[in-house]
Amino acid sequence: MKRTIIKIDEALCNGCGICIDGCHEGALQLIDGKARMISDLYCDGLGACIPECPVSAIRLEEREAEPYDEIRVMERITPKGEATVIAHLNHLIDHNQREFVKQGIDYIRNNKLEINLSKLKPFKKEKSNQKQENKEKMNTENPIKTSGHGGGCPGSRMMNFDHPAPASQPSEATDQPSMLRQWPVQLHLVNPKAPYFQQADVLLAADCVAFAMGDFHTKYLNGKGLAIACPKLDSGKDIYIEKLTAMINDAKINTLTVMKMEVPCCSGLLQMAKMASERADRKVPVKSITVSLQGEVKQEEWV
Repeated sequence: MKRTIIKIDEALCNGCGICIDGCHEGALQLIDGKARMISDLYCDGLGACIPECPVSAIRLEEREAEPYDEIRVMERITPKGEATVIAHLNHLIDHNQREFVKQGIDYIRNNKLEINLSKLKPFKKEKSNQKQENKEKMNTENPIKTSGHGGGCPGSRMMNFDHPAPASQPSEATDQPSMLRQWPVQLHLVNPKAPYFQQADVLLAADCVAFAMGDFHTKYLNGKGLAIACPKLDSGKDIYIEKLTAMINDAKINTLTVMKMEVPCCSGLLQMAKMASERADRKVPVKSITVSLQGEVKQEEWV
């Protein structure tokens, strides 16, 4: 049958493996240093792996392929645990794949699996209710207005944040000093063996984080060595991993904190940090902090 399914450009693929984590259905594996589709029937064709790819080596195409099989997918992923199953079903819910979700839930119930289905998201409202819902959103405080980019990468969707105007303009006396203690800061440019990284607490931040957070300097940068990078747009991710590994091995950093935005393509930053940690001869604590588009911390955890 002809259906939409992913295609991997092996010439672009750098073997980072980030898309493997992005595919909850288990359709992808890293083989001979390249991401490869192991079976058409595991690919749902919804493209969750596309924004995860830092080198844009994955795209969707319509071609002859085996039909997607939800039951086969459930058989494959249930040994990975509840978190993977819930992530998979929520991914289907995000794309309104009601029949596949029903099949997945039936599989869980029929096999009496210990999966907490209350963690599933609700389906989006039908289009007939959208106008009323949009009116209600317009009346809420501090709405987020979106335009353009109805689909594609969430990280490139245009948004306008209507913040309330401050009661008064800040005076010069309230200006906050910078907590930056080094230069350069871009990961391609920094020397991983520089003095300011020696036995330091290091902050690896996505480029957008400092612009989204009002208290970035005082609360997160203060006292830390800094490296910034964009996992979606930057090239040479292998160099990034090598430099982070050198910070751990040679500079003997104390901790590594990764701050990333909530958009899917930003998750590559944490993956690079994990890969560097795995390759390093010594181990350091790694913390992950996820920041919302309006600068709020959504999740903070040691990984």
